[in-house]
Amino acid sequence: MEGVLGHGHCSSKGVLMDRTRSSDGELVRRAAGGDRAAVTTLFDRHAATMTRYTWAFVPSRMDVEEVVQDAFVTLWQKAETIDVPGTSVLPWLLVTCRNHARNLLRTQRRHDTDALPTELASAASDDAEARERLRWVRAEIDGLSPLDREVCELCLIEGRSYAEAAATLGLSVGAVTQRLSRSRARIKKAVTNDER
Repeated sequence: MEGVLGHGHCSSKGVLMDRTRSSDGELVRRAAGGDRAAVTTLFDRHAATMTRYTWAFVPSRMDVEEVVQDAFVTLWQKAETIDVPGTSVLPWLLVTCRNHARNLLRTQRRHDTDALPTELASAASDDAEARERLRWVRAEIDGLSPLDREVCELCLIEGRSYAEAAATLGLSVGAVTQRLSRSRARIKKAVTNDER
């Protein structure tokens, strides 16, 4: 975000005063022309309201900050297409925050489903009973190709992110996602068959 909201907004007090008096529409037009200081002024003007609003959607301060920053990055990228019909760009920013929050929560939910349930994860511990109970899950993982097995070990057992697993194995994140999805389907099928 620093790249967009860089430090030292203006070279003189007069220009800064001019920006703070500018309408949101004028600031958005200036942003469309590449004026980063205009985005900084909009950030100073609206970030507090956006932060309070975003708390309604996401659970942590870090997530709130990420969503608000992403909204301003989007404003910077799409400034040429933004129409400010009234006096404030805040409604557009709030809708953008809501959309980014939904995307973030979707991503988090998708990654949450990648983790093994607690009882499955405990199979990686020294608990002999848990290991025995989950023999079929380990057998399925062990029966995968060496690369798929490594992906499962990293993401499902060790809890690494897709990006970390991709970097470790020299794959793209997309390849890790595809391999993990296929392996999870196989493991789920084994679990379902074992429980019948």
